[in-house]
Parts: sequence; structure tokens; C-alpha cells
Amino acid sequence: MELRFTTRASDSAWIDTVWTCTNDRVDEMTSVATPCWGLVFWQRDGHSYAAVSGPETATGTAPVPEGATFVGIEFAVGTSLRLVPTPALVDSGAELPDVSRRTFRLDGGRWATPGPDDAEALVDRLVRAGVVVRDPLVTETLRGGRPSASPRTLERRFRAATGLTRGAVRQIDRARRAAVLLAAGGPPADAVTTFGYVDEPHLARALRRYVGRTAGELRAGAGGAIALDPAQRVTS
Repeated sequence: MELRFTTRASDSAWIDTVWTCTNDRVDEMTSVATPCWGLVFWQRDGHSYAAVSGPETATGTAPVPEGATFVGIEFAVGTSLRLVPTPALVDSGAELPDVSRRTFRLDGGRWATPGPDDAEALVDRLVRAGVVVRDPLVTETLRGGRPSASPRTLERRFRAATGLTRGAVRQIDRARRAAVLLAAGGPPADAVTTFGYVDEPHLARALRRYVGRTAGELRAGAGGAIALDPAQRVTS
């Protein structure tokens, strides 16, 4: 088995993370639930591909063609494509047409295919062109603000912008962060305390639903290839 999956943070307010994946020998990997939508670019056997990925509400499996190399951009929660509402992408996605090694087509325009260091430049162009947008009310809420809107209005706007409830976003996010801590060798008791789980069985249920691994498997690196980077920074 040889799958190299890495992530990095971004200084762009529009991007959650940028990730890369190179596969030599595996056929599939475990995908981890995510509240983010994204753009994914990959190359295999001299051909280039691109797709829009949606938020994932549970763990699953994803095919990984042998010899393929990937670059992915996970967009910040609350952002969306102008022409495709994020709720339509939940647990789904769509491959983009007319992709070459250098360019891809999106929202009627042709854009330069990014490498792992070009994500911010691409997203900046997409934002300036109005292809990627966000709901300012949702963004303010996620940043800890207290917008002057009723809870009902806020929840409706949150669902429209993300396809998820605020509770679902919190649950997925904390399960992912707990999994990163465990994969880096942290004990389950620390994950329980750090991320506010009631107890270890509660943590185990969250990992099973959103990550597809037990705490023991994460700590041992067992269970096969997984879209999780233990080197990713963990904050409570």
C-alpha cells in the first residue's frame, strides 16, 4: 500500500484546506465526512480531469486510480458556487467537462488548472469573477459574531449556504479533529477531553459515523488507506 495524502492550511478566508494525494498501489481509500465543498484536479496516464465535490455527511469509500496524482481545494464553510447551490452537492458531486493539463472550464469561463501552490491565486480569480460567493450572515456567525437575525432565519440561511445544519457542521468538524489527534498518537481520553465528548463510547460512535475507523485503528495506522493527514494541525 502506498498512498501519500497531505493537507495544508491557507491564508485565504475562502479556503479551508488544500490537499494533495499521490497513489502508487491502492484501489480505494476511506473518505472522511466533511462540511466543505471542493474542487478536485487529477492526472492519470497523461489525461487530466476535474470535478466539483460536495459536503459529505458520513464516511465512505472513494476510488483512487493507480498512478493518479490529485490536487484538491476544500472551500470554507459558507461559500458556494454561484450557479450550483451547495445543498445540491451534498453527498454528491460532478465531473467537469473540457479539462486539459493546463486549463479547465467552470461557470462559462476557462481557468488555469492549479498546482498545490496555486490554489489561492485561482480562488482569488474565481471570487473576483463572482463564480464563488458566500453568505455574509453565515460567515459572520462562523467567525463568532452575533448577527441581528432570528435563530430561525439564521438556520435557514445556514442550510441554504452549506446544505447542512450548524449542528451537523460542528459534529463533523470535531470528529475530524479528534481523528487527526488520534492518528498522530494521542490517547482517546485526550480526544474526549479536548473536543468535548461525553465519554469514549460517544467518541467511538462519532468516529464510526464520520471517519470509518476506531480510535485503536487510527492510532495504529490500521484499516487501509484513508483521506486523513496526521500532520494536520489540531486545535480545540
